[in-house]
Amino acid sequence: MGNGSVKPKHPKHPDGHSGNLTYNALQSKVAELERELRRKDAEIQEREYHLKELREQLSKQTVAIAELTEELQNKCIQLNKLQDVVHIQGGSLLQASPERIPLEVHRKSSGLVSLHSRRGAKAGVSAEPTTRTYDLNKPPEFSFEKARVRKDSSEKKLITDALNKNQFLKRLDPQQIKDMVECMYGRNYQQGSYIIKQGEPGNHIFVLAEGRVEVFQGEKLISCIPMWTTFGELAILYNCTRTASVKALTNVKTWALDREVFQNIMRRTAQARDEQYRNFLRSVSLLKNLPEDKLTKIIDCLEVEYYDKGDYIIREGEEGSTFFILAKGTVKVTQSTEGHDQPQVIKTLQKGEYFGEKALISEDVRSANIVAEENDVACLVIDRETFNQTVGTFEELQKYLEGYVANLNRDDEKRHAKLYRTFKDNKYVYMLLEACLGGELWSILRDRGSFDEPTSKFCVACVTEAFDYLHRLGIIYRDLKPENLILDAEGYLKLVDFGFAKKIGSGQKTWTFCGTPEYVAPEVILNKGHDFSVDFWSLGILVYELLTGNPPFSGTDQMMTYNLILKGIEKMDFPRKITRKPEDLIRRLCRQNPTERLGNLKNGINDIKKHRWLSGFNWEGLKARNLPSPLRRELSGPTDHSYFDKYPPEKGIPPDELSGWDKDF
Repeated sequence: MGNGSVKPKHPKHPDGHSGNLTYNALQSKVAELERELRRKDAEIQEREYHLKELREQLSKQTVAIAELTEELQNKCIQLNKLQDVVHIQGGSLLQASPERIPLEVHRKSSGLVSLHSRRGAKAGVSAEPTTRTYDLNKPPEFSFEKARVRKDSSEKKLITDALNKNQFLKRLDPQQIKDMVECMYGRNYQQGSYIIKQGEPGNHIFVLAEGRVEVFQGEKLISCIPMWTTFGELAILYNCTRTASVKALTNVKTWALDREVFQNIMRRTAQARDEQYRNFLRSVSLLKNLPEDKLTKIIDCLEVEYYDKGDYIIREGEEGSTFFILAKGTVKVTQSTEGHDQPQVIKTLQKGEYFGEKALISEDVRSANIVAEENDVACLVIDRETFNQTVGTFEELQKYLEGYVANLNRDDEKRHAKLYRTFKDNKYVYMLLEACLGGELWSILRDRGSFDEPTSKFCVACVTEAFDYLHRLGIIYRDLKPENLILDAEGYLKLVDFGFAKKIGSGQKTWTFCGTPEYVAPEVILNKGHDFSVDFWSLGILVYELLTGNPPFSGTDQMMTYNLILKGIEKMDFPRKITRKPEDLIRRLCRQNPTERLGNLKNGINDIKKHRWLSGFNWEGLKARNLPSPLRRELSGPTDHSYFDKYPPEKGIPPDELSGWDKDF
C-alpha cells in the first residue's frame, strides 16, 4: 500500500484528449459558429434585398391589376346590359332573373367575375316582438324573477367570462350580461347528438361547460369549440336558419338562453334606465314642460361620469357649460363666505337632485363648489353645445312649445298615398295602388355598377322627401335598400314594402329587431330601443351603396356584418370614388350615437337637405315633379311591365276568412 500517496489522474475527454485540448476544440468550434452566423447574416441581408425588389414588383402589379379590374368591371356591366336586352326580347339564355342568380352561376355562365355582382337581392330579417302578449288588455308576460335559474358564484363567473369573450356580446352593458347569466339554464346532450343542426331554425345561444363538440357544414369538419366558449349568438337576435351543425363528441353540458328571454332582458334594462332618467329630468324646472320627443333626445344624450370622495365636480368661480344630475351617491355644496378662510358647507345633495342647470341657458360662472362625499359618485351630464344641437336653445324651445299644440293638429290630408281603392272577398283583401312601371332601382344599380353623383343625389333626395312625409305621420320605415325603391313612369323613386314600418308616438321607442342586415343601425343590433334615427342611418348606407355599388358593412355571414357595424364607420377608409362632400354626409348620417346623426338634430331632416353635398339641388322642382329624372326609362304605354320579372302564380287556395275582424274597416 506504500505511504498512501497517489498521483491524481488528469480528467480525460471521452475521446481520450486532455482538458486543454478540449478547451482548444471549444474555441475552434465557437469560431466556426461565428463564421456560420456571419454567413447567415449575409444571406438574410441578401434575402431582404430580394424581398424589397419583390415588394416593388408587387406594387407595380397591384396598379396593373387595379387597371385590369376597372376594365373587367366595365365589361361585366356591358354583359349585364346585354343579358337584359336578350331577356326583354324573350330569348334569354338564363331562365331566372340575373339579380336572383347566385354569383357562382354568373361565373360559370359568363366566364367572368363581376366585382359588383351580388349574391341575390338582400333579404330583410325580423324577430318577434319582445313581449308575447297578444291580448292588449293584459300586461307583458315576461317575468325576470321567474326566468332566473340558481347557480353558484363560480359558475356565474365562468359564464360571464365566456359571454364577455364574444365579439358581439362584449358590447352589451354589464347589467345586461349579468341578467343573461342569471337567466341561463342547463341543457345536457348525449354523445353523438346534435346541439345545433344545420338548416333548422335557431332560438338559443349556448355556452359550452363540459364535454367536446365539433362544428360541421354538411359533411365537412369546420372546427372544434373550446370549453367555456359562446356559440349560436345570431339566433338570439331573430329567427334564423342555422348555417352549421354542432355535434357532441362526448356527453356535453351547456348553459343556454332563449331568444325571447334575451330580448326582454335587453328591453327591461334599457326601459328601466330611460324611466329613471326621465323622472330625473322631469324634476328639473327648466325641463319639466318639454314634450316627450325632446325629452327622449336629452335622455339619449346623457353620459355618466364617476367621481371619488374629495373630487371637485364643480369649482366656484370657474366658467361652466355642463349640467349635472346626481344618479348615485351624495355630494356637498360649499361656498365662500365673509369671515371664513375656507368655503363653508351650505347643503348636501342626494340621488336625483341636480346642479349647474343655468349652464344650459348661457355661459355660467359657478357660484359654489360641488364636492363628492364618497367614492363612486355617479352623475348624468350633458353640455350646452350638445343640448343646443340636439333639442335647440331655450329661445328656440320656447317657440317650439308655442306651436306644439298646433302642430299636433296639423292637416296632412293633401299629402296622401295613392291608395285608390280597396276590395275584399272571403279569401283576400285587394288594394288598388299606383302603377310604378319603371322597375327596381336595384336592377339598374346592378347593371351600371354604381351611380354618378347627380344620379345619386336625385335618389337620395327622393328618399329624403319620403322620410320627411312618413316621419311627420309618426311612421318609421326601417327597411331602406335599393331593392325597396321602384321607379314610376317619370323616373321618380317610390318607397315600397312597408312590412317593417311602424307607427310610434312622439318620444317613444320600439324594440323589435328588424331590417336588412347590411342596413340595420347599431342600436337595433344591441336591442337598445330605436326610433326615427334608424332611417337616417340607413340613408347614409344607401348613399355609400349608390356611389360604390356595395354597402360599407358586409361580412361573410350576418354576425360578422353586425360586428362590423358595431365597430363603426368613423375609422373606415372610403374608396376614392366617394369624394369629400358625400363622405362627410355618410359619416354624419352613420354616427354610432343616434342623437348625433344628421336628421336627428334640432333642425330635423332640414339638416340633410341643407348639407353641402346637396347644395344647389332643386328641392322645389322635385316636389313639383318638373325636375327631369336621370333614371327615367322608356315605356310603350300604361301597361308596359317589361322592367319587372315574371313569376308563376302561387299554388294553393287559402281558406275562407269569415272572422269579421274588418267589420268596421
